Amino acid sequence: MILVRHGQSEFNVVYAKTRIDPGIRDPELTELGRRQAAAAAQTIKGQNVHRLIASPYRRAIQTAEIIAETLGLDIVIDPFIGERAAFTCDIGTPRSILEKDWPHLQFEHVEETWWPEHEESEQALDVRGRAFRTRMNAQDDWRGTVAITHWGFIRTLTGHRVGNCSILRFDPAAEHPGGGTVVSDTDVC
Repeated sequence: MILVRHGQSEFNVVYAKTRIDPGIRDPELTELGRRQAAAAAQTIKGQNVHRLIASPYRRAIQTAEIIAETLGLDIVIDPFIGERAAFTCDIGTPRSILEKDWPHLQFEHVEETWWPEHEESEQALDVRGRAFRTRMNAQDDWRGTVAITHWGFIRTLTGHRVGNCSILRFDPAAEHPGGGTVVSDTDVC
């Protein structure tokens, strides 16, 4: 399967310069983030992908929309692949608002408050990563899945610290953490 970190967000711009949480809740993509997502879509195109899942954070949904349009796929929202709650940007948007903003996507399986209330420990993140591996490995068609996710979740799965819109080929049957190879790092767009 393929893991993609979301494109550059408004939070990423400030945090990269200051290393201080700027207090932006559930930020949107920047224009650079949109270009990164378009570049990622071109890299993924032609790779026999049939399913696109995305975290419910705005930056992940916006990245997924750009990729979905290029690949001709629907987006399935999956809160399980969300970011480790550690910064203000990891406070999500309530399901009822997401449903209004993206009426063509299905959110009925998502709780109204779907993000963690408190900072998620590294141990809890690791447990979630292992559960995701197990779930994906149980699906016969995991090889054709693209997951639009986040830095912390990718790190716990693969051990890689990647830039915005980096693409990793991921084997959920591999030893944890591991099974991830960086294919493209579009953070330099």
